[in-house]
This record gives sequence, C-alpha cells and structure tokens, in this order.
Amino acid sequence: MPDTLATGPAAPPKEIRLEDYKVPPFLVDAVDLVFDLKETGTRVTSRLTLRRNPDSEEKTAPLFLDGEDVRLTAVTLDGEALGANRYVLSDDGLTIPDAPDAFTLDVEAEIDPAKNTELSGLYTSGGTFCTQCEAEGFRRITFFPDRPDVMARYTVTMLADKAAYPVLLSNGNRVDGGDATGGRHWAKWEDPHPKPSYLFALVAGDLVALSDSFTTRSGRKVELNIHVRRGDEDKCGHAMRSLKTAMKWDEEVYGLEYDLDLFNIVAVSDFNMGAMENKGLNIFNTKYILAKPETATDFDYHSIERVVAHEYFHNWTGDRVTCRDWFQLSLKEGLTVFRDQQFSADQGSAAVRRIGDVARLRASQFPEDSGPMAHPVRPERYIAIDNFYTATVYQKGAEVVRMIHTLIGADAFRKGMDLYIARHDNQAVTIEDFVAAMRDASGVDLTQFRRWYSTAGTPVLTVEEDHDPETGRYALTVRQRIPPTPGQEKKEPLLIPLAVGLLSPEGNEILETTVLKLTEREQRFTFEGQKAKPVPSLLRGFSAPVRLAAQPRERLKFLFAHDTDPFARWEAGQQFAAQLLLDMVKAHQSGGLMALDPDFIGIFARTLSDGSLEPAFRAEALTLPGDGFLADQMEVVDVEAIDAALTAARRTIAEALHGELIAAYRANQDEGPYRIDPDSVGRRALKNLCLSVLGVLDEDADAAALVDRQFAEAGNMTDRLAALSVLNDSARPARATALEAFRNRWKDDPLVMDKWFTLQATSRLPGTVEAVERLTRHEDYDPRNPNRVRALLAAFGSANPLHFHRADGAGYAFLADRIIALDRHNPQLSARLISPLGRWRRQDPGRQALMKQALERILATEGLSKDSFEIASKSLS
Repeated sequence: MPDTLATGPAAPPKEIRLEDYKVPPFLVDAVDLVFDLKETGTRVTSRLTLRRNPDSEEKTAPLFLDGEDVRLTAVTLDGEALGANRYVLSDDGLTIPDAPDAFTLDVEAEIDPAKNTELSGLYTSGGTFCTQCEAEGFRRITFFPDRPDVMARYTVTMLADKAAYPVLLSNGNRVDGGDATGGRHWAKWEDPHPKPSYLFALVAGDLVALSDSFTTRSGRKVELNIHVRRGDEDKCGHAMRSLKTAMKWDEEVYGLEYDLDLFNIVAVSDFNMGAMENKGLNIFNTKYILAKPETATDFDYHSIERVVAHEYFHNWTGDRVTCRDWFQLSLKEGLTVFRDQQFSADQGSAAVRRIGDVARLRASQFPEDSGPMAHPVRPERYIAIDNFYTATVYQKGAEVVRMIHTLIGADAFRKGMDLYIARHDNQAVTIEDFVAAMRDASGVDLTQFRRWYSTAGTPVLTVEEDHDPETGRYALTVRQRIPPTPGQEKKEPLLIPLAVGLLSPEGNEILETTVLKLTEREQRFTFEGQKAKPVPSLLRGFSAPVRLAAQPRERLKFLFAHDTDPFARWEAGQQFAAQLLLDMVKAHQSGGLMALDPDFIGIFARTLSDGSLEPAFRAEALTLPGDGFLADQMEVVDVEAIDAALTAARRTIAEALHGELIAAYRANQDEGPYRIDPDSVGRRALKNLCLSVLGVLDEDADAAALVDRQFAEAGNMTDRLAALSVLNDSARPARATALEAFRNRWKDDPLVMDKWFTLQATSRLPGTVEAVERLTRHEDYDPRNPNRVRALLAAFGSANPLHFHRADGAGYAFLADRIIALDRHNPQLSARLISPLGRWRRQDPGRQALMKQALERILATEGLSKDSFEIASKSLS
C-alpha cells in the first residue's frame, strides 16, 4: 500500500486566470466520507461516484484530484486496488491517467488535524475538531476535484472517542448513530442538497448548545442550535435572536424559506475568517456569536446581528445558488453583503447604518482601489484566492448590487431575485447570470452597467453648476474619471446612478431625491423652474461608490446645517471638517497657527443640542474624520501633522463647548438595565462621543473625573471601553492603573482581552512601537490565535498610522518580522498583515525606502507562502 505525503504547492507560485476557465472534465454525483477522528492520524475514507462531464471538450482527460498535506494509503477503482503504476501522486494532488467514463473511486488517506496550524481543512481548536474549507481547504482533508463547479450530495460518517467528543456534527440531517467499541461512538449525516466541496463542514467536540426553534411560513418547525464550549452558554442569546429575526426577514422581504429541519451553528476560538456558511452547519468565530453586556459593546452586538444574518442569507445566495469559479466570488459575497445591509437597516436607523457602511467602505476599500492590490469586483487573475476575500469583492460588490437595486427599483429587484433563484437553484453560476436575471425581470438594459464588475479603481465625479435666473434654468454638468490602476490604464465610462436633491437658499427641499443616470464622460442635466439659485445635494444615500471632487466650502457648510437627506448632511459635515483639518495640517507644516473655523464650532453646537435629530445620527455627524480619511486627501501623507491637527481641533471644540458637552453627556446617561434598542444605543454613542472630545483635556479636572468615574462605575462594556479608550491616549497615571484593572478582571475572557491588546496597539502615546513589541512576548499573547494576532498586529499596522509610520522605520521592521514568523504557520493570516506596507507610494521618500525595504525582506524569505508572495510582490510592483 502506498504511504506518501502530498505537500503544498512549490515555488514559483502559479497564476490562475479567468480567461483560462474550462468546465471540469469529471463530475461527482455522490460523496461518501468516513472519518476515524484522532488528533494525529485521522483516517479519511472517501467513495466518489464519478462520470465524465458531457460538456467538457477534454473527452480523454485524466482524472485529477486536488490534495495537499494528505498521506495517501490506498486507491481502489471499481473495487480493484490500484498499484503505484496506475496513478501519479504529486505535490498538489493525485492523477489517474486511464480513468473510465463512469466509475466509483475509493481513496484512503491520513491527515494530522492537531498539526494543522494553517486552520484550513480539518484542524483542532481548543480540543474541538472543526473544518474551514473555503476557498480551497477540502483538498487538505482528502483527494477531490476541489472547485466550486463540482457539486455533489454528501454522506458523512464520523467515529470518535465519546467522552472527548460527545457532539458529532456535519451538513444536513443526522440519519443514524450509536455507540462503538472501545468507548467510541459514531454518527451519520446526509445532506439532501448538492453542494461544492468548499461548503463541506464537520465538527466534533465537547460542546453545549443553546437550543430554540423557528416555524417557517409554510408551518415547518426548524430546530436551531448554537454550540459553544462549556461556560459560554449565557452569551448566545443575542445570536439566537438575530438568527430567528433573519429567518423571518428573509421570508418577508425575499420569500426565501429555510429548507432543512435543522440549523446548527458552532462557535470556535481559532478561525481565520469571521464565519462560514456551510449548508446547515455554520461555523463561526466566537467573536461573532458570544455577547453579554458585561463583555460586549454595542458595536459587537450589531456585528453579531449582521454576521449571523449574513451567513444565514447565504443559504440561498451562496449555497443553493453558488459561484462557478472563484473569480465569481462577489456573486455570492457582494449580493449577500447587500442583503445583510438591507436587513441591518431594517433593524435600526437606516440612515445611521448606511453611514456606517459607507465609512467602512472608505476606510478599507477606497485605499485598496488606489493601491497596488487594486482589482475589479470580479478579478481577472490571482495566485492565492485567499488574498481576494477583499473589501472590493465584499463591500464594493455590495455597492454594485445596490446600484442595480437603485436603477431598476425595489419591485423589479425582487422579481429579479425570484427569477435568479428559479433559474439557477442547485447550480454554480456566474455574475452574468445574476445580471441577466435582473435585466430580464426589469426590462432595463444593464450592458454598460456590467463594466462595474470588470473595472478597478474608484470613479471621481466633478460637478459644475450654472444658473439662469431669467429662464429659471439650473444645470449640473457632471464629469466622470477613473484613475489608472495596475493592468488597467484606460477605462470606459461607467453607468453611474447619481442621486441628487435641490434645496432652497432657506434650506427647504424643492426637489426630492432624483436619480440621474450618468453614462458619458461628461453629461449635462437641466432643471427648469428655478428662479432662485438652488443648493445641490449630491450623491444622496451614497448612490454609487465614487468620490466627489471638492465642493465649495460654503455649500458644505450650508448642507451640514440644513440638508434634509441624513447621509448627505453627514457627508457635508465630513467634507467640511476635512477641508478645515487639512488647512490646519498645512498650517502645522509651515509653523503657523492651527485655528478651527468658528462656524464649524457653531454648527457642531447646534447639532449637539438638536433634539429633532436622533442621538445616533448626532454622534455620527459630530465625529471628526479620522487619520485615514484625511491621509486619503493628501498627495504626500504627513502623519504627524494630521495627528497634530486632529488633536488641536478636538481641544478647540472641547474648550469652546465644555459646558454643552458635559450637559449632553449627562442628558444621555443610561437609566435602568442595559438595552440594545436603537434609542439606547444612540444615546450611549452620543454620550461617549462627548466623553471622547472632553477627554483630550487631560488637565481639566471635571473632564478627567467624568472619564475616571465612567471607567470605574460602568455597568456595560460599551461605556467601560469608551472610558478606557480615552485613558489609552492620556499621559495621566490613571491609564496604567485602568489597563491593569481591566486585565485583572477579564484575563480569562479571550474576546475581552483582544480589546485590551487592540487598545494598546492603537495608542497615540510615545513608545507605542516598543510597547506593542513587548506585548508579543506577553503571557496572554498567542500567535496561533488569529483573533489575538489581528487584535495586536493588524490593529497596529492598519489603525495606528502615527506610530506604524514612525520616521525611523521601527514600525515597518517590527511588522515585517512578525509577518515572516507567522507565514510559516498561517499563510492566510500573514498575507493579510502585509497590506499596510503596500501603501508606501503616498509617503515621503524616507519612509518609502524603509517600507520597500521591509517588503523586500519579506519577499526574500526562504519558503515564503504563495499567499504572502502575491501580496508582497504586488505591493512592490
């Protein structure tokens, strides 16, 4: 019997191209898997029922099965054991040259889950077996055509020690099980729906479940279970409520009913992603399941609600209808993000949720679109598909779907969804199939619109106005320009929906939101009957993922005070504040006085006290643009000047509105038990915004007392962490005392300790680089846990520009060291830490050289993974 190890792909890594796609030469009708689960030496036996694909042009192609880090022990074809001369075992899989047209293949293999530090395939986490197969993890479990367009029905049998692993779960329904000899037991699961291998899931462990049920609109009762480690049962209630709310919402809004009698969720602490939508068995990072007021913030509660809904919505947009190949990833992810955004908007303030979506897009996707990793929503090539689980695929992909919704209308979009699912249920399809369903349901030609899927970069719109008071004609001339990106120097114009409104000089709305369809590089839109020159409110609701070229400051000031569209009002405030802050940056660079426009302070004060505005919106409207947003407006970034401008602006506001801020803080204090309804969340947000502004006044006794008292007396993690965040940037001795007290109280709660690490990684105090380096040697730091690594290293690289970009390059060198060390164990995670180093082109020459030096050192590492190679090499190109 063969006993050979198939290892991972060797260098140089191969580039995969969309244009090279071919249908699979073989299809798999059924998969029967048997797992004899042991931490070292798990035996996996698979029986595949295969046949040649009639649609393939490769009529005599050999059978190739992907396989990585899998020890092959036996191969049998139609009951005949194959000798070594009948197959070829390579570093990336198993080839059978003379495969017949239809046959059954039995493969026996072994894997070592305890040694699987990549957390891809089958691995152990805290004594629990679990899987992560998206995108290409199934090939690390057994030999298989591991691609999304090979869909099969799975039967799974698991055998394990009963005492250590009393819970045995897989996709679909449990159909049998029982005790075995030697203190072991077994369970058999069947999934009635065909699925690609990336949706396979298995969990075995000592878990407890919070159980509930949901009755579908057709009257079927669905059993719901959230499985967690013992001791976490009291933190699952919000996730369960979120799941049931999402199930009901999907029935009401999209007519989509859950299709099994059982829905399982498992939360594990070691997980490279946020969650995974495996059919009937979602596997989650504990971060997106566990919550109670003492340990989770309002933001955590919202994230759990959103991610639970997202993974559930994948049941139809991702599972029942999946993607043909990985270039189509946004087919499921962009669409499902849009659906979870719709759901979230329905659960709270739609305007505030939209502001949050756009803020996240600008913080992560806009920089991606203007950097070395810029790529279309549907990429054209990749080396490691894991690197393309990006903000562009997810967030910009959602914006593209939202634009279709805007262009064809809500009713036609629903009809398009119905048609899409009816046409393609249980199929692996393409973005063209989705757009065709929307076109056919609406009658709207989307040919030009499809360019959004193949065009990288963020369009820039320039809007000019002219007005003739005699004729009452008012016109907007709009121009679109898409900057060049790697591999795409020249771009064709896109179809851009531009939502606009018109306000009177007194601030009254005289034209309700109207969607202009920009199709040319330059277009003129005329509005009649405007005797007085109106004020345009542009890009309402963020109707397209574009940048608006700078608008006149007086217009922004007016809109910040008067716009009737919440998003446009917030946006005007952000742009107005950004212009003022950038003026302060220039003053700092020239050694001049950094002064904040008194008009801004006045509008800030009126907004703060405006009871007609919901508290959550006021908190968003009064939050100054962050470092990244300001850096994005500069040709050459000056992190010290940005920090100085932001600090000076906050101090000016705090001093000018000291009394008003304290009054608003006290007026929004919680009364009674913690609640997560929109009003309570909004009041906490506004109160803590006031605290953060006052907190810059270290020397002010009243402000310091508010911060210290809130940290000591807070009844929930939202308020406690808000106070600790203020202290985190304070030079007062109270900072060290508070950090120590926080750790002492929460050292046994991993998710809360992640917050402790992130705070210190993002501190603006001097010496932060050295402090973060020391934290990598802290007893609570675990480089094998992705959450802990992201909490410290990703937070430092992405959310602390002041110290990451320290002029001596210490931040770059530190991060490069950690990336190189991590790459040997978890390439997916290490590759995702490289991105901040790739933004060297906007830095001054000295920092550019140091950042490139760090990237070159990563690239020169012997045995570098293809994941890190791709990001580092593209960052330098």
